Amino acid sequence: MSIVKILGVPLALLMAGALLEPSAPQPETRNLRGPNILLIMSDDHAQQAIGAYGSRLVETPNIDRLAREGVRFTQSFVTNSICAPSRAVLLTGKLSHRNGLRDNWDEFDGSQMTFPKLLQQAGYQTAIVGKWHLKSDPTGFDLWRILPGQGDYYNPDFRAQGGRARHAGYVTDLITDFALEFLESRDRERPFLLLYQHKAPHRNWMPALEHLSLYNDRELPLPETFDDDYQGRPAAAAQDMRIADMFLSSDMKLQPGDYPQESGTGGQAGHDAERSWRGAYGRMSETQRAAWDAHYGPINQAFRESPPAGRELVEWKYQRYLKDYLRCVVAIDRNLGRVLEYLDREGLSQDTLVIYTSDQGFYLGEHGWYDKRFMYEESLRTPLIMRHPARIAGGQSSDALVMNLDLAPTLLDIAGVAIPAEMQGRSLVPLTRDATPVWRDAVYYHYYEFPHGWHNVKRHYGVRTQRYKLIHFYHDIDVWELYDLRTDPHELQNLYTNPEYRKVREELHEELRRLRQHYGEPEP
Repeated sequence: MSIVKILGVPLALLMAGALLEPSAPQPETRNLRGPNILLIMSDDHAQQAIGAYGSRLVETPNIDRLAREGVRFTQSFVTNSICAPSRAVLLTGKLSHRNGLRDNWDEFDGSQMTFPKLLQQAGYQTAIVGKWHLKSDPTGFDLWRILPGQGDYYNPDFRAQGGRARHAGYVTDLITDFALEFLESRDRERPFLLLYQHKAPHRNWMPALEHLSLYNDRELPLPETFDDDYQGRPAAAAQDMRIADMFLSSDMKLQPGDYPQESGTGGQAGHDAERSWRGAYGRMSETQRAAWDAHYGPINQAFRESPPAGRELVEWKYQRYLKDYLRCVVAIDRNLGRVLEYLDREGLSQDTLVIYTSDQGFYLGEHGWYDKRFMYEESLRTPLIMRHPARIAGGQSSDALVMNLDLAPTLLDIAGVAIPAEMQGRSLVPLTRDATPVWRDAVYYHYYEFPHGWHNVKRHYGVRTQRYKLIHFYHDIDVWELYDLRTDPHELQNLYTNPEYRKVREELHEELRRLRQHYGEPEP
């Protein structure tokens, strides 16, 4: 295995302590009995794009393997469907209003308590590689090597304790290289916590060279709700995340001269999409660009010679977007296979807790959209799979209402570390051992990033039970929505004013008040 260096310093030296975080506490013991923990987080990976969740769009054999050998949570939700806030909830076990990071513009307060700090203090060797996206430097990690901001797909820069450096290659492969190098160089007398966090499949969905031709022979089906007219849902109608409005340059990868002008806002008026695309494309090496152009060149030429318009253009964008998204998913799954093979080869699989999740869900054309943010199902849901052969029986599926808020207390519980009272989630351990534990009846959600964010999604909060969902959109509007997920799983009929649902509406209002009081969130 090649050793990738940071500013000329091999990772092995880094792990020996040359560049360790100065404030990292020394472990109290080197004979811990806690299991190893590998937490894998992708970015914007929808349940609809995972075989274990029933996807017919893509094959994900390695993620599916984790589901077969562990427990798959079918109703796993986020509390705030946007990148940075979701990650802050994961680290702290506290909702956005408690951890101080409400939207992507906020900076994470790294001085607060997090589960990596607590595991580090208990003797775990801790590391994070890949996407961070929280602006402040990571704390609570012996090793960190992270993408600055959102990062790049090709030849990305990485920041580490030793500085910033550019690395040749594809980002999903590189993050996996760094994860494996940590595992190979770790202190084998101590359990490890590794946060292995991917950029993919985040926008602008640039596939690895070896996956460029995937799906060339397929036309992907349009979702049932692709032509949603948003009747009775003014907040849904006000958004700016339609596939029809995606950028021809940075999203569709057309080159200057392939089109006369941009056809949409891309979710952010005034954003220089062409400049963004020039930067991404310009990072490639000559060899990479040659392979890229060999694939996309003929497609772009066909567009230039006979540009689609109207409905034809919308469907062309959908096919282009979704195929690139799925190609990025395939790279994640393939690289996960590399890590699982390492665990098998080193005899670590039995007593290593492996979790696969995403920072939120994503729209794959449902309602005519891409992106996330809304409390509607496609972005509220996130994959969550846990495998730990020593303690969790394989082949399980749980329909309990769980949240990303629950991961921090779960990891502490599994490691035998006390869960602080300030954490607002619950350990999922009982759900892996008892099919009918006493559990929550509803989950809470709050999205804050309006009006200064992308996509014009209004601020809103709400409650979801096993059957119903109540949402309040506020700030510059005052709109309530109520859905019966049993009769309307696609959330097309707002039942809030339907007299037949008066009792349900009142009960949901009461549950929403209870949850807001329980979690200590004041009225907006």
